[in-house]
Amino acid sequence: MSFRNIVKSLIPRRLFAGVEPYGHLFEAVLLNTISGFPGRGLKVIGVTGTNGKTTTSYLIHRMLHEAGYKAGLMSTVGYGVGANITPQMHHMTNVSTPEFMRRLKWMRKQEVEWLVLETTSHALAQNRVWGVPYSVAVLTNITHDHLTYHRTFERYREAKRRLFTLTDRNKKGLRIGVINAEDPSAEAFANSVTHTLTYGIKKGDIRARNIKLTASGVSYQAEIGDDNYAIHCQIPGTFNVYNSLAAVGVGRAIGLSKQQIEQGIAALEGVEGRMTTIDEGQKFTVIVDYAHTPDSFEKLFKDIKPVAQGKLIVLFGSLGGGDKGKRPEQGRLAGEYADEVVICEEDDRQEDGRAIMDEIAAGVQEKGKVRDKDLFLVHDRTEAMNFAVRQAKPGDILLLLGKGHEKTIEHADGEHPWDEVGTARSALRSLSS
Repeated sequence: MSFRNIVKSLIPRRLFAGVEPYGHLFEAVLLNTISGFPGRGLKVIGVTGTNGKTTTSYLIHRMLHEAGYKAGLMSTVGYGVGANITPQMHHMTNVSTPEFMRRLKWMRKQEVEWLVLETTSHALAQNRVWGVPYSVAVLTNITHDHLTYHRTFERYREAKRRLFTLTDRNKKGLRIGVINAEDPSAEAFANSVTHTLTYGIKKGDIRARNIKLTASGVSYQAEIGDDNYAIHCQIPGTFNVYNSLAAVGVGRAIGLSKQQIEQGIAALEGVEGRMTTIDEGQKFTVIVDYAHTPDSFEKLFKDIKPVAQGKLIVLFGSLGGGDKGKRPEQGRLAGEYADEVVICEEDDRQEDGRAIMDEIAAGVQEKGKVRDKDLFLVHDRTEAMNFAVRQAKPGDILLLLGKGHEKTIEHADGEHPWDEVGTARSALRSLSS
């Protein structure tokens, strides 16, 4: 029996009325007390939102590292200190409370000054980050996701907003929120923290001007008052204008110099599974990205479609046990923007994978795609990749979406090893064999 289940069996449910689930809170309080509140020795920057959390976390971490700070990172993709980042093997962003406590204690032993902590709605709703002294809270955006767990968008948003209320309660911290001014929920988040710094392209305290988008990244001028920052981010996509603007805001909030902000953001070469280009000598472009929500799909497609010299081919699936409502919407967006769509498994878990594919396909077909002509259903993800690369011709762009950095793929019988980038490379190499 797990520690949390033992707690649940010993503590009357009525003592924890209103806390969901109550066992997580008791576990966090008890383990923090036993461990001496390991987070209290760190200055913590929390990053939350639906999309962009990981890239934003990596940008902030690299900026701090380049500025000479002993900087720690805990994210969906990896965790560690400075340049030594270990891949995250768990199929989750915020690990269990016992493992979280161990990592915090290790960070303390490494004499970490700043910790960049990617923080999910699940961890906030379940109180798994109770006891963490957040100094800065960052909001990337709030869109449709995780409604199977949270039930409503309002509850999902409120879970995210807890990061800002936790930050505001930290009497020794900076107590500042760095917020995407263009998100519809920006005001609710701004009202949850004493000090705010907003960012955006159309509005915000920090604004991007003279934006240049290329296949190798984004460049722009970040303006705040009379100050200007020449920003170059090596990860392409309009969404990385926003992600890097958030990093500029954090740098500004904690007092980094103009040079430290500019050089720190420019130093990050990429994040695994985030707009990762795969080159095995083929004459078409292959990109691996973690995009898995309708919002991230639309933003990505709008950026990629105009630069495709040939066809845009998109391969993806949808999470089993997840939000079923997003499946046809994913399909509709792919059907609207892509020339060809390949639907496959993502993580079926206990669901019928072919039924998931049919739900996605219904959305694709609404946009006029026809099965076995420009819409293809190939359940096995490896077979689907092999099929997709054979479909691609010189000048085409193939997007492999949904798995990104993840090192496992989940079937009904559990997790199995997976490597999206490695599988894509194998598929491309098979073309010449």
